[in-house]
Amino acid sequence: LTKSVRGEEIMHGKTLGHLTAMFTVILWGTTFISTKVLLTGFQPVEILFFRFVLGLAALTAACPKRIKGTTWRQELTFAAAGLCGVTLYFLAENMALTYTTASNVGVIVSAAPLFTAILARFVWKDGERLDRSFFLGFVVAMAGLSLISFSGAAMQLNPMGDLLALSAGLIWGCYSNLTRVISGYGHPVLQTTRHIFFYGVLFMIPALFFMGFRWQPERFTHPVYLLNLLFLGLGASAACFASWNFAVGILGAVKTSAYIYGAPVITVAASALILHEPITPAIAAGTMLTLAGLVLSQRRPGRKNNRG
Repeated sequence: LTKSVRGEEIMHGKTLGHLTAMFTVILWGTTFISTKVLLTGFQPVEILFFRFVLGLAALTAACPKRIKGTTWRQELTFAAAGLCGVTLYFLAENMALTYTTASNVGVIVSAAPLFTAILARFVWKDGERLDRSFFLGFVVAMAGLSLISFSGAAMQLNPMGDLLALSAGLIWGCYSNLTRVISGYGHPVLQTTRHIFFYGVLFMIPALFFMGFRWQPERFTHPVYLLNLLFLGLGASAACFASWNFAVGILGAVKTSAYIYGAPVITVAASALILHEPITPAIAAGTMLTLAGLVLSQRRPGRKNNRG
């Protein structure tokens, strides 16, 4: 009976983890709309800085108690997570967009689950193993993402931009594995996310001096700008990073990262509903393939010791 109850608790916990990852990706899939609106009055680095400062403020207000008793090794892990997940990932992605097309960046960055899985094999001994379902899901999802991104357009290779996009995917893989390490420290997820944001904003400050950052506070009086920044800061940053870190703690880095495949699907749906952009047959087929790839990636391998 005890084993049965324990098994049900684990299943309920993993269901919550999957639902949390889905919630996160749904919000992240709609952020492009807010970013597109803000780009009319803000530079990419300004949007990045303001959204994470807002996120840090929100997390501090929600959980003001400081993390205590961390070792220097743990602090280095928090700093590395902030550097990777907040600073380097978004800077690499934004810089990639200045060299190559958004379609290229979208597809290449979506390879992050593969990087996460490969890195996990070098970090963990408890077996987030790479089974056939994961690789098959990756191939199917990438085929779907390619149909979505390159519908009506030819793929244009740009070594610098594509390399930066590839670097962003690799950096996100590092972040996902670092958050799994952090989840083992036993601190509340809001505290750990706030600590990661603190280091991320700290590392971001030097880049502001080289990327044309402007304060111009009068821009925040514009209701449209303010609402979109609040959505990015409070929703897509504070809430989503906390929920993502929570999901990683339950499912592991590999299973959670596979949900990244779903972000472009949400983007397509949001484009149709909000911006009234057409859904072509190629996009519809790509959406179905991407969802199929996500489902395949979440299939359980045979071993009992696998996480997720």
